[in-house]
Amino acid sequence: MEKKTEYTSYLQNSADDALFNYRKRKSSEVKIGKLTLGGEAPIRIQSMANTDTNDTESSVAQCIRIIEAGGELVRFTAQGVKEATNLNAIHTQLREKGYQTPLVADIHFNPKAADTAAQYVEKVRINPGNFIDSVHTNKRFEYTNEEYKQELDKIRTRLLPFLQICKEHHTAVRIGVNHGSLSDRILSRYGDTPHGMVESCMEFLRICKTENFNDVVISIKASNSVIMVQTVRLLSASMQAEGMSYPLHLGVTEAGDGEDGRIKSAVGIGALLADGIGDTIRVSLSEDPECEIPVAKHLASYISERAGHEHICGSDSRKIDPFSYHKRDTEAVNNIGGTKQPIVIAPFARYTGLTPDYLYCGTKRKGEEEGKQTGKLIMDFDQWEGEENTYPLFNNSNMGKIKETDAAIKFLETSLSETDDKLFDNIDKKVVLILKTNHKNGVGEQRAIFHLLLAKGIKNPVVIKRSYNEESIESLQIKAGADSGLFFIDGLGDGIWIDDTRIEPQKTTSVAFGILQAARVRVSKTEFISCPSCGRTLFDLQSTIAKIKARTSHLKGLKIGIMGCIVNGPGEMADADYGYVGSAKGKVNLYKGQTCIEKLIPEEQAVERLIQLIKENGDWTDK
Repeated sequence: MEKKTEYTSYLQNSADDALFNYRKRKSSEVKIGKLTLGGEAPIRIQSMANTDTNDTESSVAQCIRIIEAGGELVRFTAQGVKEATNLNAIHTQLREKGYQTPLVADIHFNPKAADTAAQYVEKVRINPGNFIDSVHTNKRFEYTNEEYKQELDKIRTRLLPFLQICKEHHTAVRIGVNHGSLSDRILSRYGDTPHGMVESCMEFLRICKTENFNDVVISIKASNSVIMVQTVRLLSASMQAEGMSYPLHLGVTEAGDGEDGRIKSAVGIGALLADGIGDTIRVSLSEDPECEIPVAKHLASYISERAGHEHICGSDSRKIDPFSYHKRDTEAVNNIGGTKQPIVIAPFARYTGLTPDYLYCGTKRKGEEEGKQTGKLIMDFDQWEGEENTYPLFNNSNMGKIKETDAAIKFLETSLSETDDKLFDNIDKKVVLILKTNHKNGVGEQRAIFHLLLAKGIKNPVVIKRSYNEESIESLQIKAGADSGLFFIDGLGDGIWIDDTRIEPQKTTSVAFGILQAARVRVSKTEFISCPSCGRTLFDLQSTIAKIKARTSHLKGLKIGIMGCIVNGPGEMADADYGYVGSAKGKVNLYKGQTCIEKLIPEEQAVERLIQLIKENGDWTDK
């Protein structure tokens, strides 16, 4: 199947300009209590409680906080039948207090708990990786076709009674696949791949379709935003190929907290929402659940504003594979493009910590402002005089001077309306293109330029530039992550330039570096893969993350997983260098990669022991 067909299939739109013009994916409608999800409904916002599900009073109180923050669905973990049964008490108290928000039960390993919960709440989430199958036991590595079919028959036999209970009680089902909890059976045939994640989901969907059970929502998540985006795209294409259009729940698992958690979520979720994919979202932050809601609402609202935008003329080059990463072929200009890591451009200012690769000083002369640091500078062409480490910036009005100018790097700022044959005739191999946009759907407009470059065989490096006027740094993190991350996930960008008239350059630069790290193209700091906490969490997650960050945040490039329990923990931190995972109440297991090194360490000793483990393996440096 050629890439063009794959791309339009995953977008569920056969128009040649589907890549560039925002249209929400057409999904089937699901009723969850009194809430409609999918179809023509807006993007729904949800979160997950982290209280003990057996503690009715605390659970109800937290649920109300989530609802009053704007949450439209609230999920609770149900480890066993006892917890699943107590969801009835939580549900009853909420209704008595006047709250009609649907509740969702989160089930792992225990089909009986799913059967019970389906009688009391509006939706039940089951995980195909552990509903029947075994997770990561490594006991089976090969299945014959007949053995594989027998395992599928087991799933069908156990799933049908559950679906019948759901039909009787008008309970919706979420089939929720997690990258960290694929079964041995799936891993044996497909490996730890997007294809394996999709097939794990499709096995259950085919049973639902055969049984005419249509109140189904799907999620397919990973802590790696690139894998998450590619896998959801592949799932969308796979469903369409089999005549399915179930609504999609989006989320990046273990996104973390603070700036990292917001940017990582905006990059992953935003990339899919930009393509019109997604009917409900959960931003998974290692913070209080109600803190997730404003972030999710802001992201969903920002993307939805693109509806009905001015049409963008573009043509699919058929040279981008949406399901796997391939870096756009570029010819390096100095340290930009080619095999070099993406650069960061930022305004001329004094920086500490993360420092941009190039500083734009506009009409200012080098060193003009006393006390400001200097380095590699970009100047407007009419101010450039050829000084060392300074480079000219051209625009549409003076691009005719490009070939006459002798500079190691020549920057040319352009937009879709300015990108024509005249531009291509004037650029040479020393030009780095800077793509700007003021379009309501800037993602679509900038994407159209990339496809034009690919179609014409233009190999000049490209920097993504976005300008904002935000009141808060959180708003910038969300918008910039959603606008720019997609281009690095798809291997298109060679640099990033985030500008904001209200926010100081040091902070905008941190956002730019954060986007590159979230898209897995440039590592500039320690990466913390931390879960959002739930009723299964076995230690105080927020305080533990703070302690570990305080001790290890200077270890640039190291990945540390901090997981509340073993359900998804070891799997979701699959590419982490070290892991800190709750194994029992107040007890922690420590990992080096995927290998458990120490078990059942008392929580009060575990952070110090983690530091020692990092030192023993030669990955420690002093601050």
